[in-house]
Amino acid sequence: MSNVPIVTVPLQTFKRAFAEICTGEGPWIALGKFMHQFFGAYSMFRAELVREPIELPQDMSPDLFRWAVFCAASVEYLCHTYDLPCPSWVLDECYRLEDPWFYDLAGDLPEVQEELRETTSEEFARRNVFCGDDVYRNKYEHRRR
Repeated sequence: MSNVPIVTVPLQTFKRAFAEICTGEGPWIALGKFMHQFFGAYSMFRAELVREPIELPQDMSPDLFRWAVFCAASVEYLCHTYDLPCPSWVLDECYRLEDPWFYDLAGDLPEVQEELRETTSEEFARRNVFCGDDVYRNKYEHRRR
């Protein structure tokens, strides 16, 4: 008998999460469902959760495009962090913002922007997304110091 669990819900791939964001789901609701599976319940399916490319709508708003870029950066970051094969779709040059996006409640403050520039991983910073270093903190493995 195998120790691999039977998947009883659809995998919350990045493709699925971004599609949900496109239909109006809150980004962190859709990404939170992904994170629960990636870090917890279905961690043995990590490569499957990041493999499929997201589908970009034709009439994409600037806000939605930022989330598309965020998703591509996320996949590359998670693949590097968890030693997974990085799917080629995330390396497409289209996944880059022209202007910096400082994802923080106080992201318009120069001191916050400076901190985000210093702490954001290369996978995000190269795409002009500055979100700090704990956006994908794994609560299942994180230990308070």
